[in-house]
Formats: sequence, C-alpha cells, structure tokens
Amino acid sequence: MRSYNLITLVCIGAGLLLAFSAGAQTTNTPATIIENLEQQTGTVIVKGFSVVGSVAIGNATITVRNKVSRDIGHGRITYAIAVGFSGSSTDGGSPPDSLIPKKTLVIDGDELDSLVNSMDYIEKITYDVTPLTGFEASYATRSGLRFIAHSDRRQGGIQMFIQFGDTSRIQLNSTQLTLLRNVITQAKAALDVIK
Repeated sequence: MRSYNLITLVCIGAGLLLAFSAGAQTTNTPATIIENLEQQTGTVIVKGFSVVGSVAIGNATITVRNKVSRDIGHGRITYAIAVGFSGSSTDGGSPPDSLIPKKTLVIDGDELDSLVNSMDYIEKITYDVTPLTGFEASYATRSGLRFIAHSDRRQGGIQMFIQFGDTSRIQLNSTQLTLLRNVITQAKAALDVIK
C-alpha cells in the first residue's frame, strides 16, 4: 500500500511538472501587426521603407524610418515606423570603433498618435504628478519601445530615457527627446499622406 501511494505521488508530481512547463512555453509570434503580415507565407510580400530622420545621442544615433508592407495575394497593406539605435561606445574606456548593439523596434501606425502624445506628456512632466518624493512615468509600445521620465527626489532634474525592449535605458536630454518626437511626428504625417 505504501509503494502504491509513493507511485501515485510521483505520477501526480510528474503531471504537474508537465502542466507547468507546457504553460510556460512562449511563442515567437511578433507583437506588431506589420511584423505578422511580413511573416506570411504562400504570398508575395512587398516591403517599402524610407529614412525620415535621425537624432544624435552622444556617439550613437537613433534613426526613424517609415515602413509600408503589402500582402499582394490578399490585398492587405500595413503602415508602421521603425526606430533604430546604433553607434559607437560612449563609455570612454572602449576602442572608438566598438559598437553598441544595434536594436530596431517597429511601431504600428495605429500606435503613433498615442506614442506622440505620450512623448509630449513625458517631455513636460513635473513633480506635481505625484505627492510622493520620487516617481517614474513610462509609455511602452507593443514591440517594447519605452519612453521613461524618472526622478528619485523633488530636487534636481527629471531624467528622461528611451529603452529598446530589455536593453539598458539610454538617457535623453529634453532637446533630444523633443527632436525625436518631432521626427516621429514627421514620420506619422508622411504615412498619413500615403494612406
């Protein structure tokens, strides 16, 4: 009887482990509409792109491109922007030609109004946003592009950052954030013209 109970417990434990591991599996389904369209098979996909502008961040550059992808077989068209980061190391201890990892994230056209409005809010945020000493305000797109305002205390400046998914935050000054918002606004306006 005792060995029967032990076998039963082992079987239940194995079943639970399988259930938890099956639930923890993730898929590689893209988060954006345009990336899903571009992964279609059995049809011709035409991808159009053009550079709208860029903003210098130290020895690095953030570039904004417009994207239009068309599924010829099904007559579907999607619009987006791609925000990319690339450049040289800025830590001073690395060779000048060492590269910061390149990263590009796509933002669907239907997210652009919200993105621009959120960047404007983050750019103008003040300590009045909360009665507490510190705060963090952030906005994230489906693909994981994140804009952040952060302050630990009510003295000094509010720090602003851009973050590409799980990478380290990249600090922006207010001029850089304004320039980047302007380039994204230009990209949106250019897409609106061709829709």
